[in-house]
Amino acid sequence: MFTGIISEMGSVIQARTVSSGMQLAIQCAAAESSKVGDSIAVNGACLTVTKLDGNVFHADVTRETLTKTTLGSLRPGDKVNIELPVAAGERFGGHFVLGHVDTVGIVKEKRNEGNSVVMGFSGPREFMKYLVPKGSVAVDGVSLTVTEVSETAFWVSLIPHTLAVTTLGIRSVGDTVNLEADTISKHVYSYVNARGGGVTLDLLQRTGFMED
Repeated sequence: MFTGIISEMGSVIQARTVSSGMQLAIQCAAAESSKVGDSIAVNGACLTVTKLDGNVFHADVTRETLTKTTLGSLRPGDKVNIELPVAAGERFGGHFVLGHVDTVGIVKEKRNEGNSVVMGFSGPREFMKYLVPKGSVAVDGVSLTVTEVSETAFWVSLIPHTLAVTTLGIRSVGDTVNLEADTISKHVYSYVNARGGGVTLDLLQRTGFMED
């Protein structure tokens, strides 16, 4: 379980294609406090540590993960968002992030607005149905609040700190990103629709799931 609060940006040391998928080696401080078998989220995708070399950890990426995420496009020198699983008793600053990426999105807009930056991301309609204004979403593993959503896109507003400590600061229009919807939103949607109801923005507001 993760929270979407990125601890650091790591550097890709190796990205090697193998018959089973890909083998990654990533340099980061988090490796020094990890052990083989631990989980580490890389750009929002939960990976298992298979080997440690000081401040470098190795992980295998399956073909399935490569088809659902952007990890297959990583190259040596690339920066990636790193997060360790949340420990019991720690402050929970973001939202429930499982590290199970739903789909890949595309940066469609990036513009300055005061001291913040507004970013827009396009994605499949099937993914957008889980998003609501003021709800949560993970973009490359970063916990963000949705400010606006349409059938094929959503927008977020980023403060300077987020831009400085995550890879979102170096993302450009046309870049691809990993997207994970809030798991609570998914369960609410599934629960209501399994009983023949339709989830709408108005319904979520009236039931108290989100603010007006």
